[in-house]
Amino acid sequence: MRRDRESHEGHDQERQEEGDGGLLDGPGGDGRLGGHEEDGPRDGYGDDHGDDGLRGRLVRVGVELVNAEGAQALSLREIARRAGVSHGAPRRHFPTHLDLLSAIARQGFAELAARVAAEDREGAGPRERIALLARVHFDYAGSRRGMYELMFRHDLLESGRLGLRETSLPLFARLTELVARVRPGADPVVVAGALWANLHGIAQLWHWGSLRLATGGADPAPLLAAALDAHLGPEEPAP
Repeated sequence: MRRDRESHEGHDQERQEEGDGGLLDGPGGDGRLGGHEEDGPRDGYGDDHGDDGLRGRLVRVGVELVNAEGAQALSLREIARRAGVSHGAPRRHFPTHLDLLSAIARQGFAELAARVAAEDREGAGPRERIALLARVHFDYAGSRRGMYELMFRHDLLESGRLGLRETSLPLFARLTELVARVRPGADPVVVAGALWANLHGIAQLWHWGSLRLATGGADPAPLLAAALDAHLGPEEPAP
C-alpha cells in the first residue's frame, strides 16, 4: 500500500515537472495544486491569436514583470510562479530562456511600433517625422524602462527566431527611409544608425538621471533637437 502511494505521488510530481500537471493557483490563490493546464494550440503565439493557453499567459506575465521590475527579474522560475505553473512548464513552449525573453521583447517592439504609427504623420516632411519618431522613442523608454532595456539587449535575445526581427527591423527601416530623404547624398543606414544610437543614449541617460544632473536641464527637447541637427544638419528655417 505504501509503495503504491509513493508510486502515485511520484507520477504526479513527474507530470508537474513536465508542465502537464496542475496549476499552482488554487481557488484561494494560496499556491496549492488545483486543476490542470487547459488545452490550447501548441504552435504559434497564443497571445497573438487570442487563446488563453500557457504560451500566451507566460508571455503576458513576462511583459507585466519586466514593466514592473525590470529585465533582471525575468527568470524562468519567477515567470512560471506568477503564471501559476510548475517551474518546468515554460520549457514545453520555450525550450530556452532566450526563447521566452525574445517572445517578451517582441511584444515590446509591437507596442513601440503601434505608438510610432499612431503619432506619425505621413503628410509631414521627413525631418518633422524623424523628430516625432525621436520623441516617441524617448517617451517609450521612460514609460517602459524595463522592456526598453530588454528590447535592445540582442546579446540576450534570439533575434532570428520567433518573429523578433520582423517586429524590430521595420522601425529602423522607417528611420533609414526618412533619413535618406533628408540627406540624399549620405549613406542613410550609417546616418540612421548613428542618429538612433545618439537618441538611445539620450533616452537612457535622461531616464537614469545622469544627463539631467550633468546638464542641469529639465526638458529633453533641446537635446533631441541637437541630436537631429548633429546628424541631419541644422533645420532650415520656415519660409
